Amino acid sequence: MLDIPTLETPRLRLRPYRLDDFENYAVMWQDPRVVRFIGGIPFTREQSWTRFLRQIGLWHHLGFGFFALEHKQTGAFAGECGFHDLRRALSPSIEGTMETGWGLTAPMQGQGLAEEAVRAAIGWAAEHGKGERLTAIIDPDHGASLRVADKLGFAEFARSEYGGHPVVLLERRRR
Repeated sequence: MLDIPTLETPRLRLRPYRLDDFENYAVMWQDPRVVRFIGGIPFTREQSWTRFLRQIGLWHHLGFGFFALEHKQTGAFAGECGFHDLRRALSPSIEGTMETGWGLTAPMQGQGLAEEAVRAAIGWAAEHGKGERLTAIIDPDHGASLRVADKLGFAEFARSEYGGHPVVLLERRRR
């Protein structure tokens, strides 16, 4: 079994998911403030469970995946960030890249935690990841995530549509 790393930042612990994270995970994905720019429809408990298991399973099959975010001061579940390759029906294709993603619980948004978490994950990917580039897809109206991506060195390379919604495709070198 793959040893999933734990990363530390000043305010967060990026760690493997635990089964007891699921209740907080499901609450996060049911919050309209969280999904506003991620499809716009709150997830059912079942959809959250499927996503939760997918995030865990990625590590075992791809050698990378998502981290659960734990707020160090309070111990609260703060969200998730990391990498996946979802084989999206998207043109231009980003299949085969480490697609970077992040999502924070509503109380943790607006504090710079996404940038802090993803910066740590990118540092890990520089040494342990695969491929030449990292990618991301972001709703063009999601100014906060676009600013995070820009601060982390991502640049737009295309615009497309995914799931009936416009998206900005971004990339940066892995190292």
